[in-house]
Amino acid sequence: MKIKKTAEDRIIDIVVYGVMLVAALITIIPFANVIAKAFSANWAVTAGRVSIWPIGFNLDSFKYVFSENSFWHSMFVSVCVTVVATASGILITAVTAYPLSKKHLPGIKIILFLFVFTMLFNGGMIPDYLNMKRLGLINTFPVLILPGLLSVYNMLIIKNYYESLPESIEESAKIDGASNPRIFFTIIAPLSIPVLATIILFILVSFWNSYIPPMMYTTDPNLKTLQLYIRDLIAEATTNTSSGGMTNQNWENISSEGMRSATIVISVVPMLIIYPFLQKYFLKGILIGSVKG
Repeated sequence: MKIKKTAEDRIIDIVVYGVMLVAALITIIPFANVIAKAFSANWAVTAGRVSIWPIGFNLDSFKYVFSENSFWHSMFVSVCVTVVATASGILITAVTAYPLSKKHLPGIKIILFLFVFTMLFNGGMIPDYLNMKRLGLINTFPVLILPGLLSVYNMLIIKNYYESLPESIEESAKIDGASNPRIFFTIIAPLSIPVLATIILFILVSFWNSYIPPMMYTTDPNLKTLQLYIRDLIAEATTNTSSGGMTNQNWENISSEGMRSATIVISVVPMLIIYPFLQKYFLKGILIGSVKG
């Protein structure tokens, strides 16, 4: 039965939609400006005439970015880091959450307290760096992955999801002689696809956009991620130089701002491609995993 809205309800709806519209514009307009600059002519970008629509449409900035070996190398490093970290991270997070979802586990409250404590307090950047240095991980590939491999927040979401599953499923499997690892990988994990897909998206985006760990723990150009490449590009663009050896003549034909915008747009594309495949699990997974059943 359709409920008739009062005048007060309509006013509230208008205010809510208005706030949502403003929030959406605040989010979209800056990125639209970056896209417009990436596809605009050098003179329009330099003159500051580009807003949210390209002026003098051209692809020179993209052509230059794609011709840079340093860009492709940074892209390759970021892809490798993201793939390895996502696969390892979801496995470790899901396996860690499984035993913690059992209320009968001895000392479960203390263990959970220790996990949550790490969400609120940490040693800081300098102790983290010294720790990585003593472990011999500075300027190595693993240092780009290990510091952020396990997120307690993600683990708690998965843990709460596990707790919402009927215990009778596991009890039936144990009666049939199934071991705990077999129960987890053949029963629990398949039933948890919505929340696991959600956490995969979280980990994927987190490592793809990771900036602080690569900046802190690496100085080797061979380990430069795409985010560090963009940072160097922004810094060098202000002085009309380039990590790829761009000459002054090149800078006359390509706007530094346009090239920088093109690189940012390209870096966002992989996430835009992957997100639609995980979107259908996102809302369901985050809602079920955020409350106990």
